[in-house]
Amino acid sequence: MVDWLDIHRGDAPLVVTFPHTGTDIPDALLGRFVSPWLARKDADWWIDRLYAFAADLGATTIRTRLSRSVIDVNRDPSGASLYPGQATTDLCPLTTFDGEPLYGGMPPDTAEIAARRAACFDPYHAAIQAELARLRRRHGAVVLYDAHSIRSVIPRLFDGPLPQFNIGTNGGVTCDAALAIAVHDRCAASGHSHVLNGRFKGGWTTRHYGRPADGIHAIQMELAIRGYLAEPAKPDPGAWPSPFDPEYARPLVAVLAGILDDCLAFAHALGRTS
Repeated sequence: MVDWLDIHRGDAPLVVTFPHTGTDIPDALLGRFVSPWLARKDADWWIDRLYAFAADLGATTIRTRLSRSVIDVNRDPSGASLYPGQATTDLCPLTTFDGEPLYGGMPPDTAEIAARRAACFDPYHAAIQAELARLRRRHGAVVLYDAHSIRSVIPRLFDGPLPQFNIGTNGGVTCDAALAIAVHDRCAASGHSHVLNGRFKGGWTTRHYGRPADGIHAIQMELAIRGYLAEPAKPDPGAWPSPFDPEYARPLVAVLAGILDDCLAFAHALGRTS
């Protein structure tokens, strides 16, 4: 087992993945970035702490501690864009979300990207595959919930403030409509802004594993950070990331707990009929 991969195994038919909460950067790479702060700037800050309750529900959780600037485990490993024609970042990003260069010197070449994929991308996804197979054998149906967050305003990526809840199912392909409706309705009932398959339709994880016909239903949740974190108008090294405040996050955690309950109820009901 690699030392940067955290796996908590539960017995419920739910896997929660955290591809972008990591901040670790190998020493050999650290000096190549313009700054460590820039290389960590776009992390999904504190999302693993926000969903800490998932383990108590019996969910399996899988988290990489590596920074997405080392390799983004939620991108197509072939290098193909998930959002053709729109600004995004690569398997081994060269810029921040705001377009700032990450590397002070030579960026990774094709051989280095392939090496990072083999060392970092492949073990993460091997773990997901193994846990989904284990739970699929036990339950018949499993939900994969890919947990994300992003700053509320990033003009290079999207216009205006992002909705609080951004649900992605790749246009309805990666999960049964009943699951998408349950999650959407839970978000709507919260009173917060929400959208289904808007700017974020699901990354590679959701699209790759979501196979409803095979009993695996995948859904991505992209949260606007403002819902659980005091978010500055513009992040800077002296004030970003904001500390995690459980009291500030508590109202959003209550909604997320309801969403994971809905995922479990869906999987249990489907498993009984499969």
